[in-house]
Amino acid sequence: MEAEHIKEVIVDGQSLDLEKFVAVARHGARVSLSPEALERMKKSRALTEKIANEGRVAYGITTGFGDFQKVAVPEEMSNQLSTNLILSHCTAAGEPYPDEVTRGIMLLRANALCGGVSGVRPVLVERLLDMLNQNVLPVIPQKGSLGSSGDLAPLAHMTLPLLGKGEAKYNGEVLPGAEAMKRAGIPTLDTLVSKEGLGMTNGTCAMTSVGALALYDTKRAAELADVIASMDFEALTGLRNAFDPRIHAVRGQKGQMEVAANMRRLLAGSEILDNCQHDRVQDAYALRCIPQVHGAVRDALEYVETIVARELNAVTDNPLIFPEDEAVISGGNFHGEPMAIPFDVLGIAAAELASISERRTERMVNAALSNGLTPFLTTEAGVNSGFMIVQYAAASMVSENKVLAHPASVDSIPSSANQEDFVSMGTTAARKAAQIVENLHCVLADELLTACQAIDIRRRLNTHGQGITPLHQAIYDKVRQTIPFYERDREIWPDIREAERLVKSGEILTIAEAML
Repeated sequence: MEAEHIKEVIVDGQSLDLEKFVAVARHGARVSLSPEALERMKKSRALTEKIANEGRVAYGITTGFGDFQKVAVPEEMSNQLSTNLILSHCTAAGEPYPDEVTRGIMLLRANALCGGVSGVRPVLVERLLDMLNQNVLPVIPQKGSLGSSGDLAPLAHMTLPLLGKGEAKYNGEVLPGAEAMKRAGIPTLDTLVSKEGLGMTNGTCAMTSVGALALYDTKRAAELADVIASMDFEALTGLRNAFDPRIHAVRGQKGQMEVAANMRRLLAGSEILDNCQHDRVQDAYALRCIPQVHGAVRDALEYVETIVARELNAVTDNPLIFPEDEAVISGGNFHGEPMAIPFDVLGIAAAELASISERRTERMVNAALSNGLTPFLTTEAGVNSGFMIVQYAAASMVSENKVLAHPASVDSIPSSANQEDFVSMGTTAARKAAQIVENLHCVLADELLTACQAIDIRRRLNTHGQGITPLHQAIYDKVRQTIPFYERDREIWPDIREAERLVKSGEILTIAEAML
């Protein structure tokens, strides 16, 4: 089921998928705790209390953290140890995360704890789910995570309102954490107890929330990119033989074959293309290689989604508590490298999709490349500049993406007196990918706007017939409901904003899905 149609999600540590995640994070689906997860948490909590009471050496339960791992902490100080961890780790900076990212972080932390090997009290998960259902959202600054030992600083900020501290948004108003919880009728906790400081902060929840939302949006953008590219292709009178299935079958790349088949469907029934008399045997790469480029993006997204799907239900805490064996095992599941590399790939894939989009926009506005369209798609060149600067704007964002696409995962910097000597920068990778996807939406909006103008110009020239495909006509009509043809220069920014809205809202993609 698609995310916007999911109304409730059972949080059990095992069954969260991308659509359910987006349903809660973006669309506000209600959440409830699985009874089985509740029992698992009770068992691991009982073992944690036994370890603390016996004074056994266990990291973060009876010892300090990081480079303080050799410092023994007596049982009577274990609660203060956990609470102090939150107070000392809430060091993040910058603008707060958007609401949907914050909701995603909270959901992922609750879901990870439902795995039943973190040793925390179930009340922590119950409070997080209450906060999600009441839309009490901790204020979590975006900067300050190395992506190893998890997203320590962001998750500490997430935990503060549970203790009546920090800040939280309630009904759109930023309030002291205690006040937000009071207004929502959610009791705060006096303190955390043994192991809970680590349980709340060790994990990849911030990077995974940011990256999963960016992945979801990029998947939809990749589908939309095929649709808009096919409109360009028709306006530029491209050669459809580039999509012949025999070409793509002998290479055998899955994404490439899918996009080629998609382009054949999208371009079926085009009077303009059926009536073309070409003076060339092949097109430039931005048209001819749509399947190869868009297909490679699809393959990359499939890889990223495979990794994200695992992480949505992953336990990313340390140490882990295994009640069946009465074992406490220290490891490194908090390390963000498994997500850092995929999120770098996500950013690169989205950047490439934007890059080839801008090249098609350039072909439509460049009279030397557009197969007969007017310069910058104007009706009176010189007096009017037409779509000249639309391409500038797209080029600017594409070049910005090239900077943002530099991998974060190849960087590391030691921390905690070199105990944490190799870090992932996974949260940086995810945040960069999200910025790239935002730019991608804008570049696709510019391309959509340009394609509709190019179709109008092509029809006015009437050199290849008037008829575009039924699907393109439906999309064209949707755009022209709010964005008129450019007879002469006018303020263009409102139309660009409207095109961005159409791209982001999914309205164009919905038309395509209904007609294909």
